Amino acid sequence: MNESNEPTAPALVEVRDLVRRFGTVTAVDGASFTVAKGEMFGLIGPDGAGKSTTLRTILGLLVPDSGEVRACGLHPIREARALAGRVGYLAQRFSLYGDLTVDENVAFFAEVHDVRRWKPRRDELLELLKMARFRTRLADRLSGGMKQKLALACTLIHSPELLILDEPTTGVDPVSRRDFWRILFRLQREGLTLLLTTPYLDEAERCQRVALMSGGRVLTIASPTRLRDVARAEHGALLEVLARPKRAAQDWLRARPEVSDLETFGERLHVQIHGGATEALAERFRVALAAEGLEVLALRAVAPSLEDIFIARVRSAESSKASTSCGCSSAPPCDAPPCDGKRSAPLSPRSVMDATPARTVLTTPEAALPKATPGRMAPAEKSGTASKLAGSRAGSSAGGEGTSLTSA
Repeated sequence: MNESNEPTAPALVEVRDLVRRFGTVTAVDGASFTVAKGEMFGLIGPDGAGKSTTLRTILGLLVPDSGEVRACGLHPIREARALAGRVGYLAQRFSLYGDLTVDENVAFFAEVHDVRRWKPRRDELLELLKMARFRTRLADRLSGGMKQKLALACTLIHSPELLILDEPTTGVDPVSRRDFWRILFRLQREGLTLLLTTPYLDEAERCQRVALMSGGRVLTIASPTRLRDVARAEHGALLEVLARPKRAAQDWLRARPEVSDLETFGERLHVQIHGGATEALAERFRVALAAEGLEVLALRAVAPSLEDIFIARVRSAESSKASTSCGCSSAPPCDAPPCDGKRSAPLSPRSVMDATPARTVLTTPEAALPKATPGRMAPAEKSGTASKLAGSRAGSSAGGEGTSLTSA
């Protein structure tokens, strides 16, 4: 589903039918989307969805196997030098010089980008990021949140028109995270275009539009509000249940003919009802659960959350893929080995709550993805030389992935 009221501003990023493979793994599979000038656009999905690979292809750090990509009206590979001066890139991993001070790191990136009279811009950024009093501190001695702010200052020193951020708040404490988003909102109000990735659904709510990704594919593009409205129109409200013991409540609910699906969100259960949930049905379920000896702490009809919508979209995509992935029902026949006409149920993604109750992290079943460090990207996302930019005026950073487009 694509939102009908597309942005009227000109597109600053255009991706058409993008495919990028790493050996036998297809990290991005036919992705298409545009990012309008002045927009905050989010690529949302679990680890291994293809988000970072998509960003690196847009930046020219990876060469696509097929498809078309334009950023700021430029070809990322053929016009890399020109693109470097118009884009800022904040990578996942902190990669500044730990043995340089805050001031020295910003000065280094100003020189890399050949920024003239950069000191007033540096002072402005450090004041904006509340880093001015730490300007003589070594980068290695900064906290995680302060390191991200310093990386952002280095990324913005050349005043880019497009800012690309790859999971910018992963591992950042809640206070620094809130401050970081406050800064991003201010930058957007000043006219900066932002394209970011995140596995966190509460961050997705802050974007004007989001593209939900899974398995390298873009499942849908719309605003968070539009996604919720469509889900409510298609499926109605959900039941949110908090009951103890939870496992007994799950078993009882799954056995009900009215229930079409059930997902766990921490201690709460989100229950999809055929035809949509009503308060009358909620009260009936409350009485029935109590009669079964369960303690019902909360039971109400609620609108679908972004997590519910994402899970439903991924399940639908997985089901469609499974229906054409073996010889028993595919048309035209697929490349899979012949089967006996029986197919196991497709794996479904799950949303799990992390240590912050209001923050939901998208994950996928371990068996469905290449092996990776828990909580981080799968190997398909990590492959390639992510910090190399062909033809740019890059200096070298402290290793790992570049903090700005021209860090190598």
